Amino acid sequence: MLRSLLGEPPRRDEGLLSDTFKTMRQVIQHFQARPDRSSGSKLDYSKLQIWIEGLAASLDELEQCTHASAFFRHKVHTRYIAEMGPQEKGDYARYVYFYKDGFIRVFSILDKLGTVLNELYGLNTARVKPHYSYFTVLRQFSYLGVHPRLGQRLTEIKEQHKDSLSRLRRRRNTEIHYMNSEMQDDLWQKNQAPHGKLELEDMDQHLTDLMDGYQMVLESLNVSFKYTLSNIKVF
Repeated sequence: MLRSLLGEPPRRDEGLLSDTFKTMRQVIQHFQARPDRSSGSKLDYSKLQIWIEGLAASLDELEQCTHASAFFRHKVHTRYIAEMGPQEKGDYARYVYFYKDGFIRVFSILDKLGTVLNELYGLNTARVKPHYSYFTVLRQFSYLGVHPRLGQRLTEIKEQHKDSLSRLRRRRNTEIHYMNSEMQDDLWQKNQAPHGKLELEDMDQHLTDLMDGYQMVLESLNVSFKYTLSNIKVF
């Protein structure tokens, strides 16, 4: 959708993105073919189907946000907002919009994935923490000693991307609880150089973190549903 608004051709799903969508569709098809929970199963297959469809839609939206953020970042060349013309200011605002939308979506998708994994594998994470996150679910795999291959692989992916995730989480928390994340950069600069012009934040570093967060989400979804598909007969 966003690519058409940017004057670009539609995305062609390839590689890990294509494989992840395909695997998620296969899991959904399995649950569509299952009887409802009245048959004696502890799982609500209709609910799981809707949750996984929502995850696939959210992954699509995150990829689009990441792409659009990069698209508008490359249109910004001036270091100081005060020196920007109207067009560049607009492109910078659009970069900020999609960048922020992207890093908020990273953690939203992870928490949705945590909800699905908690339900599928009976982790009962709410007993540990009523309002749990994806990262609490990961610890629950280890705590209960269940599905170690899945839990260990997901933890490895988290650790591989931990630096970017940590920075994105701080900016997410700032955006949601305190102030606009880009204004935090302005505040820091004012404290460092109270009489100087405000320079733009390190957009390249921020964009790299967002793309790394997207990659972490993609890998986590792929591993989760590949594992689920390989064990589909138990559901």
